[in-house]
Amino acid sequence: MGLTAPETARVLAVDAGNSKTDVAVVTAAGEVLATARGGGFRPPVVGVAAALDALAEPVARAFADAGVTSVDHVSACLANADLPVEEEQLATALRARGWGPAVEVRNDTFAILRAGVSEPRGVAVVCGAGINCVGMRPDGRTARFPAIGRISGDWGGGWGLAEEALWHAARAEDGRGGPTALSRTLPAHFGLPSMYALIEALHLEHIGHDRRHELAPVLFATAAGGDGRARAIVTRLAEEVTVMATVALTRLDLLEEETPVLLGGGVLTAGHAQLDDTVRELLAARAPKADVRVVTASPVLGAVLLGLDRLGAGTGAQERARGHWETERP
Repeated sequence: MGLTAPETARVLAVDAGNSKTDVAVVTAAGEVLATARGGGFRPPVVGVAAALDALAEPVARAFADAGVTSVDHVSACLANADLPVEEEQLATALRARGWGPAVEVRNDTFAILRAGVSEPRGVAVVCGAGINCVGMRPDGRTARFPAIGRISGDWGGGWGLAEEALWHAARAEDGRGGPTALSRTLPAHFGLPSMYALIEALHLEHIGHDRRHELAPVLFATAAGGDGRARAIVTRLAEEVTVMATVALTRLDLLEEETPVLLGGGVLTAGHAQLDDTVRELLAARAPKADVRVVTASPVLGAVLLGLDRLGAGTGAQERARGHWETERP
């Protein structure tokens, strides 16, 4: 896309997840000048410098398509920016790239939250590979959790669900635990006859570690088939989602107000009936004023809107930006 007045490019929005990155260049009026997609953003794996080098490629393409070399503000929502100190470190590194003088970095869960609300007010719980929850108010107050795994009290996410299912299935087969169909359905997913065979294949890496996440959908299918242990695991996930949302609402003094509670991420948007129904039932009991919604908007829209919020853009600009991604939906 071309631009007759490049100086009107105000925001570079970045939504960088573990598997893919989306960027957009936007004017203060909410006009989307260019977008681009790149690979995953994984500083813990490759280092900050290499992760930013990978991010630079889609940014360069978006700048070229927009006809600009920089913007006024960089709004970056990044995976693996789990602690405020990490957000500050990444903001410093992004500022050094010279893409814009003002840089704000947030955890990528904030992008999903902002994409699903008309103002920066609400709570989002995201369950994909991991699980996280954030909340915000228009006055700038936020609620968040470290969300870096078991050491920060987390339970759930696709990886955690797979490990839990494997644990119960292994014990069911060898007699240490009660019976569950998971002891058949998990190995069957990989064409194996038993949990022992699956344990061996995983341990010897005949099945790659990165394929374990495939077992989360098997867990949900087994639960839908009526297996009691699988259903108990799904219920526990619903409890975790509810607890995180309720705590965030309480921290922000929103428990007694009509407030959006957004559900995002692959697990919470997949339409698992037991999970969806249980989350809604539990939230209705513990946070009756929560307006529960599933987020379908592109997370990069959230990064755009956060950038426009920072510029003080009006509702017209926000609606124009939102309309771009709504038009792009299949």
